[in-house]
Amino acid sequence: MSLAARIRLAQKRGLSLAAARTLARLSTPKAIQDFLVDFPQNFEPEGDTARSVEQTLQHRRAHCIEGAMVAAFALWLQGHPPLLLDFSAHQDMDHVIAPFRVNGKWGAISKTNYVCLRWRDPVYRSVRELAMSYFHEYAKGPRKTLRSYSKPYDLSRLPPEKWVNNPKDCWEIADLITAARHYEIVTDAEAKALRHRDAVELRSDKVTAFPIPKWKRQRL
Repeated sequence: MSLAARIRLAQKRGLSLAAARTLARLSTPKAIQDFLVDFPQNFEPEGDTARSVEQTLQHRRAHCIEGAMVAAFALWLQGHPPLLLDFSAHQDMDHVIAPFRVNGKWGAISKTNYVCLRWRDPVYRSVRELAMSYFHEYAKGPRKTLRSYSKPYDLSRLPPEKWVNNPKDCWEIADLITAARHYEIVTDAEAKALRHRDAVELRSDKVTAFPIPKWKRQRL
């Protein structure tokens, strides 16, 4: 599909011309990930947000679910279904990624400020394999916290005003993926026996793509 055709398709699916041009230029999953790596982190200085694709591009910052929705829409323009996958964690924040398939193998696009929970190349044979690749690095302090992953949710089931061009926060999307069927990764007994992260792993938490404001660090 030509660039002009992708721009028209993006507009048809609810984006403004400016936003359509931005995402239509991203012609591969790797290009989408590169775009999100350089896209500023949303530290939510005005409070919690769950912005639509249009609003995220206008505000020029994103956190995980906002980045995942942008990625899902951009993947949709490339012929992939716009999917979101939710990770549920114990006493930690959930994380959301945009999974995709190439030649039958699963990969994922992810927006994160840390060295962990990032892009996955499409080499995984199942969604479970993809999810398990995040297990050992999904942590808070010394604890490994990932407990379950969701069935991928197809955003094309929803009208664009729910997630593409909603001028308000898309809390309904967060609720939908949280309520989607989740698959357990570890039992309670297994979780109690998990080895804590070592000093080298803990030091990696200090490496970030964008500096964390002092007020935000105090809340983590």
